Amino acid sequence: MRSFPSSLLSFALIFFLALAACARQQSSVNAVDAPQQGILLVAFGTSVPEAMQAMRDVDTAFKTAFPGQPVVWAYTSQIIRKKLAAEGRPVGGISDGLAMLASKGVRVVRVQSLHVMAGEEFSALERALLLDVKQHPQRFEAVFLGRPMLESREDAIALARAVLADAKDLRSKGEALVLMGHGQEHGRAGLTFEGARTVFHDADRKVFMATVEGARGIDELLAELKAAKVKKAVLEPLMLVAGDHARNDLAGEEEDSWASRLARAGIKTEAKLKGLGQIGGARDILVRHAKESTDNLMCEPRKQ
Repeated sequence: MRSFPSSLLSFALIFFLALAACARQQSSVNAVDAPQQGILLVAFGTSVPEAMQAMRDVDTAFKTAFPGQPVVWAYTSQIIRKKLAAEGRPVGGISDGLAMLASKGVRVVRVQSLHVMAGEEFSALERALLLDVKQHPQRFEAVFLGRPMLESREDAIALARAVLADAKDLRSKGEALVLMGHGQEHGRAGLTFEGARTVFHDADRKVFMATVEGARGIDELLAELKAAKVKKAVLEPLMLVAGDHARNDLAGEEEDSWASRLARAGIKTEAKLKGLGQIGGARDILVRHAKESTDNLMCEPRKQ
């Protein structure tokens, strides 16, 4: 009988030990003697003071959902981090947040993306996390990554219910609800947006969605509104915070804002500058994603 080379046996042993270690890490998270856990909330960031309420509401939701665990924030936008630091309101980046949690004795980290969809920003977040884990392999026992707000049809249905209920008192019968998503130049989350748009439209035929960037913009939106003979619309951002895009691109007085474009088309508008982070049902989705994540970046992905 042929025997396996010792190198293959060693590799197999290391592989199975790694799998066993990952299994132990994931099963120990909820154990009585579980290691200290913590939360890292990652957003693009905002420097608009009026938009910070959404951040505060999300912070409160996670501290309530994960009692006793430190909750640390990280902004991915270097421009916003520099601006806030100059104003005496510093917020660190991803590496800063992980280092802060480690300094607090945290061994199991749940990193929750606060992006609405998994586009270019989420990909950059994932790469940054993997790089930090590679550079500090012994810092944590487990690093779980929670997916963005809209990942499934279930998420879209839950978000549609939350947004529509929140806007109910602002709309009279027949009035439209126009939601501005961010979108991306390269369209990485374009299909996710179209799927969410369908779910929202199925829930309410007077809901219309477009993006600041990407294939479905203001021109396509205006064509839809005209075809539906909309006379008045409530404008809201489909973003975590009602920041610069909401206050300028959506509801600003500039001639190219959505509010101005709709007005020239004969459509009355009313802007509701409220981010998704201020809507309880939207926050619930993010908390659920953080709790349900089994994507441990310290471990090799499971083979299908």
